[in-house]
Amino acid sequence: MNQEQLSEMCRQFIAGEIETRQFLSQCLATATAASDDATIDVQRLDRCGFPEVVYGEGKSLETIVAAIEALQGRQQKVLVTRVAPEQAAAIQAKFSSATYNQSGRTLRVDPEGINEARVGRVALITAGSTDRDVAEEARDTLDWMGVEVVLLSDVGVAGPHRLAVHWEKLQEIDAAVVVAGMEGALPSVVGGYVACPVVAVPTSVGYGASFGGVAALLGMLNSCSSNVTVVNIDAGFKGGYVAGLIARRTHASD
Repeated sequence: MNQEQLSEMCRQFIAGEIETRQFLSQCLATATAASDDATIDVQRLDRCGFPEVVYGEGKSLETIVAAIEALQGRQQKVLVTRVAPEQAAAIQAKFSSATYNQSGRTLRVDPEGINEARVGRVALITAGSTDRDVAEEARDTLDWMGVEVVLLSDVGVAGPHRLAVHWEKLQEIDAAVVVAGMEGALPSVVGGYVACPVVAVPTSVGYGASFGGVAALLGMLNSCSSNVTVVNIDAGFKGGYVAGLIARRTHASD
């Protein structure tokens, strides 16, 4: 239920056109679309500003297709994460407008004729080229949210001068997503260059003592840059989504 519908229902209740029980029942009701395996929250767009995102890993093709149909049927933008190539091929055969980013393992199905303006700007920064797959998940998420992305690739702390040359670009952003493995030092460096939130995304890239990204995660959590916050290991979607919300809310009154 959106704000306009809620306002109308309140008017009806005050005017005595609906009873208390009916009013409460409609207030508490949540719009969902159920299939055999999943219940899709089709009202999330009204509550949270963006539709529900479908996590594809571990789900059957039938479950993913049912979720896409539920969202698409309400003219909502569809984003599915962690989609395997064979799943993507089958989905694209069913939905002609579906696009697949194999590197980021993200799949999109946008409503026909959508051409929204970009709102806000986020820098997406990778420490190394091996972090690119996680960064691609973040980039596709930001694009789905309608946020402009400034991509700075392979600028890790092994050669810090590579980041410094982009100083001017970093002054024109609303947030930064920094994707790094190994020891996870890059977000702290970026934090010292910008006057905006930095969302650090640790990756599982690294040798044995990196413990599958735990070393990078702990390093980022212990950052001395006060504008750095951290999401989970390899969580490109989460990093992109949080940064996208920050960017869009920064320009909400424009």
